[in-house]
Order: sequence, then C-alpha cells, then structure tokens
Amino acid sequence: MTNRLETPAPRRLACSGCGTEFTCTLSGPCWCSEETVRLPMPVDGGDCLCRDCLRKAAAQAAASPQS
Repeated sequence: MTNRLETPAPRRLACSGCGTEFTCTLSGPCWCSEETVRLPMPVDGGDCLCRDCLRKAAAQAAASPQS
C-alpha cells in the first residue's frame, strides 16, 4: 500500500526552450504558480519552460494578434 502522506520529490526537468535545468513540484506550490502569466501546457510533446522562457513566451503571446 502506498503512503499517501509521503510527498514525491520535485522533478528535475530541462527547459524545452533552452535546456536550462530546473525543478517542478507537482504535489505542491511550484515556482510557476507564482507567475502572473498562464499559458496552455505544450501539446507538441514538449515539457515545461524555465522561468525566463516562460516569460519570453508570455511576452510573445501578448504581442501576437489574437485570432
């Protein structure tokens, strides 16, 4: 039986934008939840972005015309 009180360790990821390594905490507050921007999760098989790439993607999304 799994101990549900045990929290998993943060995942180590490499940014799909630049390759920078960072951690992701799925079981609790993550650094990305502190960001004001909200982008959809990648559908192209990519993973999360680091803080800098997330901010760049947000700026690009804000600058592009909405369809």
